Amino acid sequence: METVILSFVTSFVVVLFATPPLITVAKMKNLIDEPNDRKLHKSSIPTIGGIIIFAAALFAFALWFPADSLESYQNLLKSTNDLKYTVATVILLFFIGIKDDIIGTAPMKKLIAHVIVGLVLVLMANVRLTSMYGLFGIYTLPEWASIFLSLFTYIVIVNAFNLIDGVDGLAAGVGFIVCFSFGIWFFLVGEPVLTALSFSLGGALLGFLIFNFYPAKIFMGDSGSLTIGLIVSILAIKLIEYDISGMEGTFVQISKPVFAISVLIYPLFDTLRIFIYRAMNGTSPFAADKNHIHHRLIANGLTQRQTTLTIYIVNVFLIFLAILFAGLDQSMALVLLGLVSAGLVFLPGLLKRRHYRVGKPHVS
Repeated sequence: METVILSFVTSFVVVLFATPPLITVAKMKNLIDEPNDRKLHKSSIPTIGGIIIFAAALFAFALWFPADSLESYQNLLKSTNDLKYTVATVILLFFIGIKDDIIGTAPMKKLIAHVIVGLVLVLMANVRLTSMYGLFGIYTLPEWASIFLSLFTYIVIVNAFNLIDGVDGLAAGVGFIVCFSFGIWFFLVGEPVLTALSFSLGGALLGFLIFNFYPAKIFMGDSGSLTIGLIVSILAIKLIEYDISGMEGTFVQISKPVFAISVLIYPLFDTLRIFIYRAMNGTSPFAADKNHIHHRLIANGLTQRQTTLTIYIVNVFLIFLAILFAGLDQSMALVLLGLVSAGLVFLPGLLKRRHYRVGKPHVS
């Protein structure tokens, strides 16, 4: 417990005190994002907040790394090299994000970088999914399917956090909810290292929210969203792969894949929705537009603050819903979770259309 608290508080305090000077430096060096027709902010905002998220999370994790549990961590990850590769990939992706924040990067080059980082994680660090654990009747995966699914999972999660970073406080807040949820799960199963990693990033994100919530004083940029996505993808895969056989408790009855998906439901659902929408309209899946869920909520009359808080509440609700589904057939639980998510996404639009029909004056 001490490690959890110290990791969380350390990263939170680092971000709290280091962000104001970073904002000043970013403005002096003109490292800012200018407003335009597609963006919601109306003034110039610094875009390199990811630097402090990365630094604070890594510093807190390294400082309070539970070394006395190294043996159990080695048993979990099968090799001491895995931690090395994890840190290496986080650093690499962070600098890719920094480059994009400062001078920009072509979408295809970013995708190639994601594939390289993903292959390092999957093939060298062995961070991969080996089973579906009975979801839709699928258990152990052949090696080729394991590699492909793991790489796909990593790329989708990283890009999902990158795509939802469009409203003040959204990516940071959802990231905090995800880290807190995963951290609690790892704490309950007695995995101190992944618990410390979850709360180190969670503390950094909560501290960053103080400056990023509407009206934002700084954005996290790609350096932040990519760092969050990478660490979260590792945590999600490790949670699904974690051996809970022989453990007791209510949480053991919760399907690991369903719980992981419920925690990540908003970024995953929004990414799937926007990719399908763009494919149906013949546009590039990487093209920027204003068709994300947060854009639709704002178009329905919500403010940025209301939009962000609404998505927080829905995300937490769906996590509790997955917990309530414990004991159900996990395939059925996932389908129900998907149906509820879809209903919540399309409800605002239906209500708006109904309000328009009811309020529209009759013309004879």
